[in-house]
Amino acid sequence: MLTKTKLYGTLAGLGFFLALIPNVALAQRDMEVEMPISEGEQTAQFQKLEQPLSLKIAVAVGGLGLIGAELWWFMFSKTKSQKARVDRGIQEIDITVDGGYTPDRIEVAAGEPVRLNFYRQDPSGCLEQVLLPDFNKALDLTLNQTTSVEVMPEKPGEYTFTCGMNMYRGVIKAEANDPS
Repeated sequence: MLTKTKLYGTLAGLGFFLALIPNVALAQRDMEVEMPISEGEQTAQFQKLEQPLSLKIAVAVGGLGLIGAELWWFMFSKTKSQKARVDRGIQEIDITVDGGYTPDRIEVAAGEPVRLNFYRQDPSGCLEQVLLPDFNKALDLTLNQTTSVEVMPEKPGEYTFTCGMNMYRGVIKAEANDPS
């Protein structure tokens, strides 16, 4: 009777054996067939391709341009910020979910309830859920309908919300109440 340890050991040994067979066969073949290649003769493995310098420069500049565009898009593009409106003692804001969140930066007063109204227009699976980890909330968003959630940012600071795959993000910026 085989125990688990013997079974795993046997399978591992068989795997090593099967991995070595092709390498041994290739080594024997290489030792048997050694044909010198003359200087003018090219092998079928590698051929040198000559490219014009202008093409090389264009590819390099294009690559750098794409890298710059990606950095700008993900790191330096301006976010859309909006202050929540107050309606009957509750701060409220409408957020459109279409290829991201608009607005993706929301300014609210700390210590007061906030109602977020998510209107989902994007049918992608990534945006069918919104996560608010700081408030321990997750919402399933129905396509072409508004889904609301109320949260209470107790202290000043930034509270994030993301899509279900953590690709699209938004921030709720809670600021201290102004006594004036």
